[in-house]
Amino acid sequence: MNAEIDAVRVAGTQQGPVPVLVLAVDGEDDVVPIFIGFEEAASIARGLEAEDIGRPMTHDLLLDVMEELGGRLDRVVVTEIETREDGPGGTYIADLHVNTPRDSVVIDARPSDSLALAARTNAPIEVTEGVFESGRDDREKFDELDDIRDVTMGEQ
Repeated sequence: MNAEIDAVRVAGTQQGPVPVLVLAVDGEDDVVPIFIGFEEAASIARGLEAEDIGRPMTHDLLLDVMEELGGRLDRVVVTEIETREDGPGGTYIADLHVNTPRDSVVIDARPSDSLALAARTNAPIEVTEGVFESGRDDREKFDELDDIRDVTMGEQ
């Protein structure tokens, strides 16, 4: 299923504020929220804004190295959710599909890192039907949350 980064927001939880990446899926009203770290959220927001902060940060560096070696990010696929034994939620799993001069390769990566690269390259994003069905939630819950750029980007 084709998807795109709809927003990077901050949700209030019992443990405090937590960034949430919201994926919109083509043709669906529900979204797929993925809770991530603040550094990853800020990196994704910078990628979406095409913000150049001078020296390359980790995701910029990875992309630069990949491109210098002749690789190109073809797409990102969020492939599954490893469910938790102690309740709801789980760990999302993603793959980077990279074209190299020799071959096409699939690299296991965290969704936050994968989506930070997709934000910088406009590479297509996909989620499997299983991920959508397991992770889907009501869009309105996330529309009301603060955008990560309003929370952290102004502090830098």
